[in-house]
Amino acid sequence: MSSSFELQVARLFDGDTWHSNVALSVEQGRVTGIRPCESNSVIQASLVPGFIDIQVNGGGGVLLNTEPTTATLRTMLQAHARFGTTAMLPTVITDSLATMQRAADAVAAAMAAGEPGIIGIHFEGPHLSVPKRGVHPASQIRPLSAQELAIYQRQDLGIRMVTVAPETIPPEQIRQLADADVIVFLGHSNADAATVQAALAAGATGFTHLYNAMSPLTSREPGMVGVALADRDSWCGIILDGHHMDPIAARVALAAKPSRKVLLVTDAMSPVGTPDTEFAFFDGKVTRQGNKLTNQTGSLAGSVLDMAAAVQYAVQVLGVELGEALRMAALYPAEAIGCADVRGKLQPGYLADMVLLTDELQCQQSWWQGQPLWLGNEKN
Repeated sequence: MSSSFELQVARLFDGDTWHSNVALSVEQGRVTGIRPCESNSVIQASLVPGFIDIQVNGGGGVLLNTEPTTATLRTMLQAHARFGTTAMLPTVITDSLATMQRAADAVAAAMAAGEPGIIGIHFEGPHLSVPKRGVHPASQIRPLSAQELAIYQRQDLGIRMVTVAPETIPPEQIRQLADADVIVFLGHSNADAATVQAALAAGATGFTHLYNAMSPLTSREPGMVGVALADRDSWCGIILDGHHMDPIAARVALAAKPSRKVLLVTDAMSPVGTPDTEFAFFDGKVTRQGNKLTNQTGSLAGSVLDMAAAVQYAVQVLGVELGEALRMAALYPAEAIGCADVRGKLQPGYLADMVLLTDELQCQQSWWQGQPLWLGNEKN
């Protein structure tokens, strides 16, 4: 497709408003205009802002921790682009310093080469709570040292995000990260409410996979869950795969948090986009049953969720209005990671990251800055 083109669609969601029978024009990777057009010339589908996944560990049969290379990043993006993800933060879970460095180098190389879809990196760990580590290897959980800090402060990684447990990293270090423009989310934590509040005051801005691997809300100790639900300024990522949270718990989060503060994430592992039923994970393996991943002890080990399926779940199971579900997949992640000035909407001046959805909310096509990522020419 050329750098300048026009797409005529029956429906378009610009991030704020729905339009019917319109033509969207793109020049040099950005949206330049939206105009009415004849209904007999349109594609019978919905054009919406591209989905942004800020927590994605793998896909297409590969896992970033296992093989932290630009080829892995490319495979991950291609797998998720089939389901509407047009931008992602490849996520490194708790691992050795060498693996973290290799992953950072791969992301830096991908961004320097203009690889589609890679806009930064998310380090989920290693500064976590051992009791709430989930499937993160206990042997690699450690305090923040100068070596990790040097990685987080790199200026060639795009958007940098780190998930920490606030009982393992003091507020002074959270402030140091925030001052270096690192986005700090809280998770995998057994912290009490006061410790969580101190971390937010120091510059943490959100919570990684709400409810999962965090101290629960109780009557006299609100825990991390309670603070996350009560705090009006922080973001909460949620995994809507039907396993990581009960629909009632999801509805509680949506009712408690202000609009614009709950966003969809996948926490996706390598099987996304493949028929794989198991994969190696550190010194063990993870098994897939349907759309559920568990390790050898039965603990949840990420997901095989994709962003289109998360949107479908929000609408069909939770009753979220479609426009709001689409904002949860695009605009709110963009706001949470500081790129909402160019991503998350289809309006003049925004990057032409976009997805064509069927009435059943299946991804038909996807684009990155106006360039095709997925054209629906394979079985989806």
